[in-house]
Amino acid sequence: MPQLRVFQVPLTALLRGEKTAGLILASASPRRRELLAMAGVPFEVLTSGADEGLPPGILPDKAVLELSRRKAAAVRALPQSAGKIILAADTVVELQGRILGKPRSREQAAQMLRALSGRTHRVYTGVCLLGGDEKSKSFYECTEVTFYPLSGQEIDWYVSTGEPMDKAGAYGIQGAGALLVEGIRGDYYNVMGLPLARVVRELAQLLRC
Repeated sequence: MPQLRVFQVPLTALLRGEKTAGLILASASPRRRELLAMAGVPFEVLTSGADEGLPPGILPDKAVLELSRRKAAAVRALPQSAGKIILAADTVVELQGRILGKPRSREQAAQMLRALSGRTHRVYTGVCLLGGDEKSKSFYECTEVTFYPLSGQEIDWYVSTGEPMDKAGAYGIQGAGALLVEGIRGDYYNVMGLPLARVVRELAQLLRC
């Protein structure tokens, strides 16, 4: 796979240069791993175990920024992260002011899908980049997603696949959940859990600071 280039400089060269010993992805998400690998970005994985509790009524953009920063800080505290850049992210689905996280049961997954049926919702992903020299960058992206109207049979089928159970909003746009989506406005990869193009550009900029 050809190396991804940003501002004519290979990102892999920057990551392996004098400023950093590498990149840590502070996430157990297989989707985020796949996206970074697809871009040819070298990384290792350390999960944070950070507290993901949030105060009631918090806005979705504030929620994803707070959680991504917590994850980055938790991994920074590990001795294995010394001198490395940390990339942490968190994704939520928002519908009419209500934040939808990962369903805790099949019944809750079905409830979420019924709520999303025939409507437009927003997917927020917050990202925190924490440099080895403690420089940091935090941002979020928002993508609008519109679902087709879903029948009870369609919802039952999709829940039966098991795919909704580890995903915010109870669906995965990169899997069978694509069959539920009428259209999107914004970054497709943001819905998967990582706004890849912006992440790479922000990472390159952080390395040059």
